[in-house]
Amino acid sequence: MPRQSRIDAPGALHHIIARGIARKEIFRDDTDRENFLDRLCAILKETKTVCYAWALIPNHFHLLLRTGSAPIATAMRRLLTGYAVSHNRRHRRYGHLFQNRYKSILCQEDVYLNETMKTKYALKAQGFDLYMVARRVADLRHIECDRVWAPGKQRQVVEARSLLCYWAVRELGISMASLSRKLNISIPAVSQSVIRGENIAKSNQYVLIE
Repeated sequence: MPRQSRIDAPGALHHIIARGIARKEIFRDDTDRENFLDRLCAILKETKTVCYAWALIPNHFHLLLRTGSAPIATAMRRLLTGYAVSHNRRHRRYGHLFQNRYKSILCQEDVYLNETMKTKYALKAQGFDLYMVARRVADLRHIECDRVWAPGKQRQVVEARSLLCYWAVRELGISMASLSRKLNISIPAVSQSVIRGENIAKSNQYVLIE
């Protein structure tokens, strides 16, 4: 029985899910995750596809994508094939990496996504930038602003940097790749900081703008 063609059109919103074959890991370490994200970023740019969110779990991943100039199927074929070849070569394995076809769920525009976009545009319209976020974090955490950018694993610095990453990504829409370069940490580390920062903001009832 032939496979059913996927529904797609420029501007369509898709929740993409792909799993490792036999539920095996497709991301073993940070190098794997960075490889995947580097390939994803390049393909998004070339196909003008928009990525609103992503999550990399050891044996599967989720993407929220909006179709750009090329069909989602084209972008995903390039991403999955290129990553699988690279992953197999690096780990000296053979055969399929992913289980069957990726799953694509066509999404309706929801209130959360729309409100999130409105918040980002409103903050940018007010002139909010990364340095203003850093000053807000410094005020809330009672530390010097320079320490928000500082490297190191001191708890006070890590928590301040996490809050910065959370607001920068979720409120301003700054890419994790940009933050990775700015803070000199890996993209997976930025992702973990965003999650940690969200927990800090919620537990302390912090808001970016009062």
